[in-house]
Amino acid sequence: MRPLKSAAVDTPARAIAAALFVTTLLAFPAMAQEPEFETTEIAEGVYQFRYQFHNSLFVVGPEGVIAFDPISSEAAVHYAAEVQRLAPGKRLLALVYSHDHADHVSGAPTLFRALGESPIIAHENAYAKIAAANDPARPLPDITVTENGVLRLGGGVVELHYLGNSHSDNMLVAYLPAPEIAFAVDFVSHDAVGYRNLPDWHYPELYEAIWRLQQIPFETIVFGHGPVGDRSSIDRQLEYYRELRDAVQEALDSGASKEQAVERVRLPQYGEWRGYDDWFPMNVEKMYGWLNASTE
Repeated sequence: MRPLKSAAVDTPARAIAAALFVTTLLAFPAMAQEPEFETTEIAEGVYQFRYQFHNSLFVVGPEGVIAFDPISSEAAVHYAAEVQRLAPGKRLLALVYSHDHADHVSGAPTLFRALGESPIIAHENAYAKIAAANDPARPLPDITVTENGVLRLGGGVVELHYLGNSHSDNMLVAYLPAPEIAFAVDFVSHDAVGYRNLPDWHYPELYEAIWRLQQIPFETIVFGHGPVGDRSSIDRQLEYYRELRDAVQEALDSGASKEQAVERVRLPQYGEWRGYDDWFPMNVEKMYGWLNASTE
């Protein structure tokens, strides 16, 4: 952890929450009749908030609330109302950015206006990117994590894990040991191919990050998009990326051009996964570029 002098904790709520911290546009098709937003209790005091295609997580403890990704200003209006409904009178102790991308964190000002300000926590690599963007919808982090950290909440903790480059170079995964719940955004999902042409995905570090995620002893996992999963969801996700790599490598070895690989490579066993029809060819194209570049 590295407190940032340029973003000092300057309110009582921020000071209290900062003391608790101790270091140690994906868009899936909507389901029919699905409400614009909803909140689901995953375990006692642990809630998934969904707004359209994006998910977030908040944890309610005796002292207050730890919230993750505020999504967008539109989402944050409902997010804040749900926190107030389920944790009436409790203050926001900390807001955690999973990573720097605007579609997950640009609701922070709206959330703060409703719930009061708190320290913002993110990976240290996110700080420079958010600063460079100069986006008032994405306030700078007050506290940064280099590798792992722990948020203390009453008798429990929320662990923050940096697993290396995956989707962005600053992705934090949250883990709640007592209910064995993880929260992972964008680089993994439940039975879904990668988003479009895998923007800001890193190869081959993606595989290492998913493997490290498997080492966290969660039983339930909430994703940034799509339904809740379990350990088998991550096993299948890693297998998908391995089979994608192997199939594209085979096409590359046969002398296929990128266009030919996109036309020929199919993984029908994943044909029922979300995004397969529209995004699988883009996954193939991106993988071809990665593998071709590694042989040049």
